[in-house]
Amino acid sequence: MAREAVYQQSEPAVPGDLPPGDPPVVASASAEGPDDQERKLRPRRLDEMVGQRDVIERLKIAIDAATGRGEPLGHILFDGPPGLGKTTFATVIPAEMGTTVQMANGAGLSAPKDLLPYLTNVSEKSVLFIDEIHRVPKAVEEYLYTAMEDFRIDIVLGEGVNARTLNFELQPFTLIGATTRAGMLSAPLRDRFQIREHLGWYSDDQLCELVIRNAKKLAVEIDQPAAGEIARRSRRTPRLANNRLHWVRDYAQIKAKGSVTIGVARDSLDMIGIDKLGLDKQDRNYLETLIRVFGGGPSGLEAIAHTMNVSSDTLEDEVEPFLLRSELIVRTRRGRMATSKAFEHMKMPPPAV
Repeated sequence: MAREAVYQQSEPAVPGDLPPGDPPVVASASAEGPDDQERKLRPRRLDEMVGQRDVIERLKIAIDAATGRGEPLGHILFDGPPGLGKTTFATVIPAEMGTTVQMANGAGLSAPKDLLPYLTNVSEKSVLFIDEIHRVPKAVEEYLYTAMEDFRIDIVLGEGVNARTLNFELQPFTLIGATTRAGMLSAPLRDRFQIREHLGWYSDDQLCELVIRNAKKLAVEIDQPAAGEIARRSRRTPRLANNRLHWVRDYAQIKAKGSVTIGVARDSLDMIGIDKLGLDKQDRNYLETLIRVFGGGPSGLEAIAHTMNVSSDTLEDEVEPFLLRSELIVRTRRGRMATSKAFEHMKMPPPAV
């Protein structure tokens, strides 16, 4: 497997490390890394990050302590829903420590040989980031144990009676793992992470601040009410807030001479079917089907999926999590049921008792 990305952070560890006038070193090994727009909006330092303040404060202490001792930072595991900043932390932490980061994906590490190039190329105190680490196969996971604890790997050369083992010493490094499904990690792997942080949802105020900051980076003129409107429709998720901001920028460029007011923000988001709760067309179709066809439930997932002509996996993985979190539906033993809040939002009368 080709290495997905290796970044040399753009700021040196100590001022003066680079000769005056020399550009920062940036190396990219694959097109699979973050695209230019996302990288442009991604913070470079912990102080630039919005939200997750408790996580940031704990990481600052750990980084300062490790730096003071001249040791690598302890292995870190980030877990939480998609889009909350796990990859961002993995790129910011090396910048704070003045080191490099290699980036891999658990799904691409199908055998120990796929992991070897990453481990043999780590430099002292550098960072190896494995996204979706819960998808790493058992054989690769067991290969990580000695690398994480003893900074060594055992390479088997040959087969059968002619096989021999070569002990390869690694430079002390930091492994950062990210997962959306922490429960799928085995206990031996999970326990080898000295630092474990769960990333929670953002508040509307935090997302509003994020939208305003990123609008400046995109050179978009936006007012506070418009940023707040984008934030409220972003499901408390930074990644979605950035996606909404990009669309609003495009809409404003064509329809409003580039200026984003609350009216422009509402019109642009209404145009792509994002309502005031952040629901999209498929979310509302789900609620409408559950309420109109099944009387608000209870109804089984397969019945709803067949009625909508949509895969049940799509509904369970993409649609239902936000509806459940928003208290628009509930799961019971008998099936899915719409709540009074769902009837009110869809402006549909509840069934007669």
